[in-house]
Amino acid sequence: MNPFFFRSIIVVLIAGIFHMPARAEYPVSAIPEALLKKAKLIKRADETFIEVRNIGKAIYRRHYVYTVLNEAAEEYAALVVGYDKFRVINDISGTLYDAGGKKLKSVKKKDIQDGSGTDGSSLITDGRYKYHNFYYKQYPYTVAYDIEVELNGIFYFPEWMPQSGPQIAVENSKFVFETPKDYALRYKMFHYTGNPLLKETKNTKILSWELGNVPAREEEAFAPEWNRLVTRVLTAPSSFEIGGYKGSMETWQQFGKFMTTLYAGRDVLPAGIKTKVRTLIAGLKTEREKIDTLYRYMQQHSRYISIQLGMGGWQPLDATYVAEKKYGDCKALSNYMVALLKEAGIRAYSALINGGMEDKDLVSDFPSNQFNHVIVCVPGSNNDPVWLECTSQTVEPGYMGGFTGNREALLIDDTGSRLVRTPAYQKQENVQNRLIDARLDENGTLVASVVTRCTGLLQDDLHHIMYGLSDEEKQKRLRNHFSIPNYEVSSFGYQEAGNNVVPAIMEKVQLVSKDYAVITGKRLFIKPNILSANTDKLTSEDKREHEIVYEYGFVKSDTVSIKIPPGYTAEAMPRPVTMENGFGAYAIRFELTDGVIRMIRRYDRNSGHFPASDYEKMVAFYNTVYTADRSRIVLVKKAE
Repeated sequence: MNPFFFRSIIVVLIAGIFHMPARAEYPVSAIPEALLKKAKLIKRADETFIEVRNIGKAIYRRHYVYTVLNEAAEEYAALVVGYDKFRVINDISGTLYDAGGKKLKSVKKKDIQDGSGTDGSSLITDGRYKYHNFYYKQYPYTVAYDIEVELNGIFYFPEWMPQSGPQIAVENSKFVFETPKDYALRYKMFHYTGNPLLKETKNTKILSWELGNVPAREEEAFAPEWNRLVTRVLTAPSSFEIGGYKGSMETWQQFGKFMTTLYAGRDVLPAGIKTKVRTLIAGLKTEREKIDTLYRYMQQHSRYISIQLGMGGWQPLDATYVAEKKYGDCKALSNYMVALLKEAGIRAYSALINGGMEDKDLVSDFPSNQFNHVIVCVPGSNNDPVWLECTSQTVEPGYMGGFTGNREALLIDDTGSRLVRTPAYQKQENVQNRLIDARLDENGTLVASVVTRCTGLLQDDLHHIMYGLSDEEKQKRLRNHFSIPNYEVSSFGYQEAGNNVVPAIMEKVQLVSKDYAVITGKRLFIKPNILSANTDKLTSEDKREHEIVYEYGFVKSDTVSIKIPPGYTAEAMPRPVTMENGFGAYAIRFELTDGVIRMIRRYDRNSGHFPASDYEKMVAFYNTVYTADRSRIVLVKKAE
């Protein structure tokens, strides 16, 4: 699901050298002490210069110097620069320095690797990349790189986010645009003090932003997305040109109008498929029945595979091609689905969206290319749209899940494109029920039958496991999945158990855990919560800075029955525990009756945004759950 190859590597793609006096050395000793605290990486210099020559041509230059303090920052030491027919790499150079700032090595052309931009799911792509790494391991060390890329076509500009992640300190960063005087560059700033510096000449104007001496910071648990918390500048053209197409993105409607030009005439179906559509829907009474039937037909007769040639990152293959070849990427499959529905007399639209678990929300008041995926929306007649993920051959019609759910998408409509929101799944729809029937022998070995039913967002992972992994891969996952001692999985299975509104998957596992219970003399110590112990324990040492975000709510319930060996009675039973506040509710209780331990547990989590001042309440809640989940029962063997 990666139709826009170069958006994923945009930071390095649009890199280049920003001309400044050369520095011969970058000793680590010159880094201010305040920047070293909590840091894994120091951005000594990070300067991007973008020279816009007209609406369809620009030069991107970047110069950056990174000091890698330890292994945790190793990924930042490598250089990756993408290119294709719209992006030509003019120059790459680089230097490696040791901790004292001594120059050790320079980039040599023979050391720069050239690879295909395919991600494994692309059939054909003209996207490629240059890769370089000094492979130096004596920390700390410093790498400096300079890159220049010529852009022959403009559809987006990079964002500037100097502090790009946790444990990264910024010594100095600059972001500079030079444009013709009449060029309309748009930008939106976040957490930037003041205005950009503006300089004008007779024919050009220069806008620049600068930030320095920003200490590293840790990522807080359940915080807003990182890019909402740090200094960031989004930029975008007003008018643009790429691949022979011209457009504007001053408004979402204008952006969508441009997209309709890329889609125009590509929804024509072969005569045989038109006949098939009419046959499939014959006798169906409701629009929803027709949507579901055609969606399943599309799933069964096509598969996802990406073709990224020329404008292929944004323009779909036509519906006839998909019908004949039986494959396509997200754009092509969505366009094909729209064509099938059109033939059935149902109006549907392709919709641009940013798929993934992070950076989900668009900056809705800044029209620009913020998308990496395409889905389908059928508005319907009762203001109850049906959303379709066309790259999956297994997902239920109407279900978005965590990858595309609860976020804005741009509906591509030739009469008025607009932002719409995909479904959000409520707490009562995200449910996990787990039943465990187990027996314990006198050696402490536990044999358990586990049945877990998950719905909504909680079944997303199981859906991937069920359809995306081989039996061998499923077995391997299960062998490493549970936090219990010395166990083996003897059998497992998965089956769907829901509907197309809220899908559900059942997982059945048989396992054996040796030494699950601890035996000391006459006593046997056992934790009744076999599989659902919460692993999160929070500390309140540091003051909370940001609000607390629970993206979605859920309900998890567990019923555990453990048959204990004969002759044992309870010497110590844990008390029931209940906890409730704005973050959720938790209850657990234990009993021993007729030689069977029973544990009943329920954990409800509420979704929402909570003030930082509530952090202590969250700590109290999580730590109560953490402790109660690890409760032990002490059994003692009766004297004979």
